[in-house]
Amino acid sequence: MKNRKREICTSGSVRDEDGQPPHLLGRRNFLHLAAGAGALPVLSRIARAQAYPTRPVRWIVGFPPGGGADTVARIAGQWLSDRLGQPVIIENKPGAGTNIATEAVVRAPADGYTLLLVTAANAINTSLYEKLSFNFSRDIAPVAGLAWYPLVLEAHPSVPATTVAELIARAKANPGKITVASAGIGTAPHVAGELFKMMTGVNMVHVPYRGSAPMVADLLSGHVQVAFDTMTASLPHIRSGALRALAVAGKTRFAGLPDVPTVSDVVPGFEASAWQGVGVPRGTPNEIIERLNREINEGLANPVIKARLADAATTPMVFTPAEFGAYMAAEIEKWGKVIRAANIKME
Repeated sequence: MKNRKREICTSGSVRDEDGQPPHLLGRRNFLHLAAGAGALPVLSRIARAQAYPTRPVRWIVGFPPGGGADTVARIAGQWLSDRLGQPVIIENKPGAGTNIATEAVVRAPADGYTLLLVTAANAINTSLYEKLSFNFSRDIAPVAGLAWYPLVLEAHPSVPATTVAELIARAKANPGKITVASAGIGTAPHVAGELFKMMTGVNMVHVPYRGSAPMVADLLSGHVQVAFDTMTASLPHIRSGALRALAVAGKTRFAGLPDVPTVSDVVPGFEASAWQGVGVPRGTPNEIIERLNREINEGLANPVIKARLADAATTPMVFTPAEFGAYMAAEIEKWGKVIRAANIKME
């Protein structure tokens, strides 16, 4: 190594050949080293994100196997497995309105190896439950949308109403006489029914069930009269004529029932949908979030995946992470207003 020359200045101070005092050189070298050391965590994080994933990824689903939510997760999970080159393992953790699953993901490391199936239940639960051990908006970072589940307002054929307008007129003429069933307190069908009552001013009696299957069973038998339900669960019964579809609750008509109007055709501004997306623990590197978003959205654009989602009576929901975050925030605000107005509470 070449030795630096020093010279004595007229002031008597010692300077290096580039004119810098030795103590400043030491400080300058220290700052260079410190800057390099500070960049190491960033470079290490980027390197980890570029190598991601190097092991299987867990996808936590807050519903039992075999239902609509689980079906969509498995369709998307197989696509992700192929694209990421690592198994994406669906882990079902039902219970407490999806709160058990959400808490498991909140407590997981923020490394991209634990995903959450985010659903409308998460937006509803934010206001529905007074005591939660986590803050969904703060603790879960949005990744991507997956699918919308159109809700359908349906009735038993014995109900003398074939349109939304006729149902509203009959309910106003017979306050408290018409029953509206749901899959349980605080579920998307329940809050959709409450929103319908609020916007139309009708008085219908809510009958909650423990899930969609028993609700549909009683609706088919005529024990309850009307209900909001996901198209996934009710479409076969509507097509067979066992149930009558009065209207679709989404913003647009459902392609599988093109002749059925929307509720908003009669009740302007009404919209209620079940939906799914993907979230990760807050703090997950942006590079990993962007990778997952890109792969998921490419899957939602794939003709084979789109056809499988259509078979499940769902519609692809394509969002950037920021767009999905904004959508979730809007849903939280919307259903929070309904829950507070209807005084719905869960411990």
